[in-house]
Amino acid sequence: MLWPWSSPAPFITLRGPRLSLRLPQMHDYAQWYALRRASQDFLRPFEPRWTELDLQRRVFAMRVRRAREEAEEGTDYTFFLFSGENGGDTLVGGITLSNIRRRAAQFVSLGYWMGQNYAGKGMMTEGVAIVVPFVFETLDLHRIHAAFLPTNTASRRVLEKNGFVEEGFAKSYLQINGRWEDHVLMGLNRERWENGRFAQRQGWVA
Repeated sequence: MLWPWSSPAPFITLRGPRLSLRLPQMHDYAQWYALRRASQDFLRPFEPRWTELDLQRRVFAMRVRRAREEAEEGTDYTFFLFSGENGGDTLVGGITLSNIRRRAAQFVSLGYWMGQNYAGKGMMTEGVAIVVPFVFETLDLHRIHAAFLPTNTASRRVLEKNGFVEEGFAKSYLQINGRWEDHVLMGLNRERWENGRFAQRQGWVA
């Protein structure tokens, strides 16, 4: 495919004031393992079931390879979220853009996770704010879909602060920690995002 930027998939980097996002690389394994292992109990209520076996190096290598292939095909983007000066070097979480649909649909599904020690600091709100322009301006899509457990108020805040609005409720929507769970559905389209940016420039919203 033809890229709308000059760098190949492995070198895509999105930057914000204090965070950066890029595709995973093998040298990230130690940080990724430590963060996921330390945050296992924190993440368990919000993710599909996983065990220590899923943290093995060979499994991570498969993830890295698949992330690169999917990005090159333009179907999915798996970003690691880093904090720190000069682009960031401390892994704090991840953001995924999955199931990209073209033609009449032109949408993508948004997902994210945050390490326990970095939760509640506004980092995921900023991370999503960094990735949204990539979706609308670089990938040229029209909608972003997101879903969260009804009890996950932190995730709701992340989405609402980035302009997402509640659009529905899905029974037994995703399998979380071995159980089919209900989810709140939220969305953001290009028109709402562009209007929000214009309002911010004019000083109409905080």
